[in-house]
Amino acid sequence: MGEPVRFPDVAVYTGFNQTVRAETDVRDLEITQGAIPDAFAGTLYRVGPDPRYPAHLGDDEWTNGDGHVVMFRFEDGHVDLKTRYVRTERFLLEEKARKSLFGRYRNTYTNDPSVAGASNGTANTNVIWHGGKLLALKEDSLPIELDPDTLATKASWNYDGRMTARCMTAHPKLDTSTGELLSFSFQARGDGTTDFAYWVIDKHGKITHETWFQAPYPGWVHDFAITEEHVVFPMTPMITDLEVLKKGGPFYQYHPDKEYHFAVMPRHGTAADVRWFRGPSGSAGHMVNAFTEGTKVHLDICLAEGVAVLPFIPKVDGTFCDPVPPQITRLTFDMKGNSDRYTKHLLVRRPGEMPQTDPRYQGRPYRHAYFLALGPVGLDGAGLAHVDLTTSKEEVWDCGKGTTLHEPQFVPRRTDAAEGDGWIVVIHDRRPEGHANLLIFDAQRVAAGPVATIRLPMRVRCTFHGMWVPESALRTMEPQHA
Repeated sequence: MGEPVRFPDVAVYTGFNQTVRAETDVRDLEITQGAIPDAFAGTLYRVGPDPRYPAHLGDDEWTNGDGHVVMFRFEDGHVDLKTRYVRTERFLLEEKARKSLFGRYRNTYTNDPSVAGASNGTANTNVIWHGGKLLALKEDSLPIELDPDTLATKASWNYDGRMTARCMTAHPKLDTSTGELLSFSFQARGDGTTDFAYWVIDKHGKITHETWFQAPYPGWVHDFAITEEHVVFPMTPMITDLEVLKKGGPFYQYHPDKEYHFAVMPRHGTAADVRWFRGPSGSAGHMVNAFTEGTKVHLDICLAEGVAVLPFIPKVDGTFCDPVPPQITRLTFDMKGNSDRYTKHLLVRRPGEMPQTDPRYQGRPYRHAYFLALGPVGLDGAGLAHVDLTTSKEEVWDCGKGTTLHEPQFVPRRTDAAEGDGWIVVIHDRRPEGHANLLIFDAQRVAAGPVATIRLPMRVRCTFHGMWVPESALRTMEPQHA
């Protein structure tokens, strides 16, 4: 008789982390408040981890779940919902076995021997539209192509063989003025290596520029930033040790004695052009934006003086750091100066994460930023925040205790609208009521509350990232918001 499926009563499977484990189709979701704005036509794609089976080693990092894509399609005042799992190699092997076969987060040495050599990738971190392809991403593997209408899984995508790294980041950056996608890979030749790859991909999905260089240590580089002239890669001292992995240990260990490193290079530069800057140990999951001003590169980042984003990452001595709230901070790198240190300036005192800007201003001077204002216990009771960086004015919409928000998404009102003129779309998990809502806000009046509330007849487990794709862009290879 087969082993029954039973999720243990641990934090990664309870509360907001309780699994859904379902694929859904709902035509015409109920609009319970307000109305969908006129000319609101397009598709919101989101993805997050939703484990099909409990980890075979018991407890695990909550990020280590199967990629579950959520799609909202808007047309003529209606919105339809579709959710599908990404059929990765890992998903199919476990589905056939009817149990978990993969062990600790990114540690292949803890996998069941029956899946030796199989990909650990879950495709659970981001989903993007570029070059006529919908791609589900996880930073430890190559992209997985999906059908943009049915969400059916197609195949792994390596850019016609041009991408020789073993993985690609889940945080590529789209330049809406050129249609280019800028991307990278860390530990690109294998776990614990210092090989780093960087690519520029044109609007047709062709790699037009590639650079390889060596990092100072095999650390974590989850997100990066672009400007019109430069790219910036933050190297967090959460480091992979191959010998620790072989003993069944964690993929990352935080080294508080090691400095933060930032690689800054021209957008079409080579390894010889990489300029390294250093600063105090810390961590940051996500970048807000960046821009070049003369000889200086400014990076706005959700920065913490310790481990904030992944508090379950142990220190190298096996102990854990007290969680440190991240704050939006501007780091400035002087490309003509003689120092390898950067300057730091706090932009927003309110702790926050999951930042968003108007995507048309990616890599350019900007004014408006949106983020999740953290509550006393993290995302539980977090608010949706908007800050005007020119006036320093802040506004927050409180989502309510016992509920939480997913990452917000900015939707321009028109392609020629002023910066910040548009809407914020965000999933609101209402756990006490057993379902979620999709909320639409006027991006300039966030504190006034949603202009439309769309009820989902079920919960949606945490989605990390995603993309809004206008209806016209979904059928072309043109830039999304140019």
